[in-house]
Amino acid sequence: MATLQDLTDRVTKAVGADSGLGKTLKFNLKGDGVVFIDGGSVTNEDKPADLTITISLDDLVAMGEGKLDAMTAVMGGKMQLSDMGLAMGLQGKMTALFSKMA
Repeated sequence: MATLQDLTDRVTKAVGADSGLGKTLKFNLKGDGVVFIDGGSVTNEDKPADLTITISLDDLVAMGEGKLDAMTAVMGGKMQLSDMGLAMGLQGKMTALFSKMA
């Protein structure tokens, strides 16, 4: 099972110098902490973000490994989005970021 530090390290590596998102993104890991992305900066600070994705640590890891589809996660209630429109607009960029996490 992945830890918050493992996930943060994987996200940091995937983000590199710049996430390419153009927005701040926070993963709220349902009590296991947060991962906050702002450009090339990845922290575990719980700050306001343009888009907050609430998902369990295990489900986020499964998405990063390609074992869980984002649409399936949303429809099944495993993932909640603070702004569906923004999430749809960032979908391609987030998919590219997730592919680097595998």
